[in-house]
Amino acid sequence: MLLAGHLFRDNQTSGELILDNNDLERERGITILSKNVSINYKDTKINIIDTPGHSDFGGEVERVLNMADGCILLVDAFEGPMPQTRFVLQKALQLGLKPVVVINKVDKPNCRPDEVHEMVFDLMFSLDATEEQLDFPTIYGSAKNGWMSEDWKEPTDSISPLLDCILEHIPAPEALEGTPQMLVTSLDYSAYTGRIAVGRVHRGTLKESMNVCLAKRDGSIIKSRIKEVHVFEGLGRARKSEVSSGDICALIGIEGFEIGDTICDFEQPEPLPPIAIDEPTMSMLFAINDSPFFGKDGKYVTSRHIHDRLMKELDKNLALRVTKSEEDGKWIVSGRGVLHLSVLIETMRREGYELQVGQPQVIYKTIDGVRCEPVEELTINVPEEYASKMIDMVTRRKGEMMMMESNGERVNLEFAIPSRGIIGLRTNVLTASAGEAIMAHRFKEYQPYKGELERRTNGSMIAMEVGTAFAYAIDKLQDRGCFFIFPQDEVYAGQVVGEHSHENDLVINVTKSKKLTNMRASGADDKARLIPPVQFSLEEALEYIKEDEYVEVTPRFMRMRKVILDENERKRANKNS
Repeated sequence: MLLAGHLFRDNQTSGELILDNNDLERERGITILSKNVSINYKDTKINIIDTPGHSDFGGEVERVLNMADGCILLVDAFEGPMPQTRFVLQKALQLGLKPVVVINKVDKPNCRPDEVHEMVFDLMFSLDATEEQLDFPTIYGSAKNGWMSEDWKEPTDSISPLLDCILEHIPAPEALEGTPQMLVTSLDYSAYTGRIAVGRVHRGTLKESMNVCLAKRDGSIIKSRIKEVHVFEGLGRARKSEVSSGDICALIGIEGFEIGDTICDFEQPEPLPPIAIDEPTMSMLFAINDSPFFGKDGKYVTSRHIHDRLMKELDKNLALRVTKSEEDGKWIVSGRGVLHLSVLIETMRREGYELQVGQPQVIYKTIDGVRCEPVEELTINVPEEYASKMIDMVTRRKGEMMMMESNGERVNLEFAIPSRGIIGLRTNVLTASAGEAIMAHRFKEYQPYKGELERRTNGSMIAMEVGTAFAYAIDKLQDRGCFFIFPQDEVYAGQVVGEHSHENDLVINVTKSKKLTNMRASGADDKARLIPPVQFSLEEALEYIKEDEYVEVTPRFMRMRKVILDENERKRANKNS
């Protein structure tokens, strides 16, 4: 079973989201990690898996969909299917899962459930759904108010119609007899028992204290033993003596496993095919923090700390790749997109790590002797008056418009654009549309290289020396560009403190204070009138920086800086290049 987490709210705990329980998930309003829960209804156990919707977290989706027998597609009764809906739905349909469509939020004013139902059908048709998949049941309701119904005009008092629909339309797992097989699709961790293997039993029976073989992805076989077997019950887990074909379970005691390995029979091991994962399309340079403020804020700052943390992340983040750079204390980390990598950086920062990150770079491939680059499908939903600005902005970045449709006062625009063109686009789109644009993108395919793109043309304003920034100094320099720092912020030489209004970089002194004298001034001093500084989120900062700049990330601060801090060395390096 597959379900979006927003459908299940705990009414006893003041409407808290149960499944999206990670701090980052709650702040961003998105699902990042898949979760397993179960409910018992009419003597039937329904296992529920919540998956992320965004294509950047496709690694999570690909590994957990193997455990599902059907899927629930949850769409908004006003917005209809969103661009990210397409990604997970396509993966589910390709695996042959039977969908149940839930049109949620029918209590919203201006909702249009019937139109949305047609949009869902059109989407499934365009994704090559089979006849059986296109004959999907539809349930309407309001998760907020706790009801579901087969007719949106007739509210009920519970979500029973949805659960009845699941029992009726989604098949029970087939019980396969034979030697045991289980593909490890997820992992958990306990301070008492260590790493826990989670997956669905494909065939046979697994028992406590049973000797098994662990078939690795590389073909090697390791003898192992199951200490305990747990099954998912409600929001927790319960210990069981055995599990059989079709059960989703957690096994304690298996050593050295990875996601994609198979737990199989001790005497006659038969591995299952490993999970197929899409390749990464974007990479970033991760480096230890070597700025003058190194170690002032973070708990884990050495290259060993960062290396161990990245290796630990590889255990569960299937779409991630880490390679050691030739330079000491640097790593090339590859993932699905800026969001995928920025969530990792944000998680590390909250855990107490200090690190520096370079500009995102797309991963090129040579296909049939032709240099190719990743191309994304970009959709922008925007009020009609801003449509021409969006088209101009995207086409300048080598984007091609595929579709334009009017939807009331708003317009849906669809483009094919190189992944390089998306870096830094979100900030510009939001600025040009006064914050009204809704933008989403997903990887489409590799296509021949499209040529050079125009990137940020404005130069940076760079601090001259270490010290405290003063309002007096910032006020006098405001006509040179916009600032990213507040008065009284600590800065260091080589830190990017603002954007210059011209193309060249400008070195400025923001630590200059007003000299006090004992001479009386003839008139009152002018007060410093400061324009509020521009504040970047982590993704915006990563998209904003140039090739010769880093984002320095610590638990409490985020700064942009030049890779070479010393001004004279920078000039020398520019001459040599």
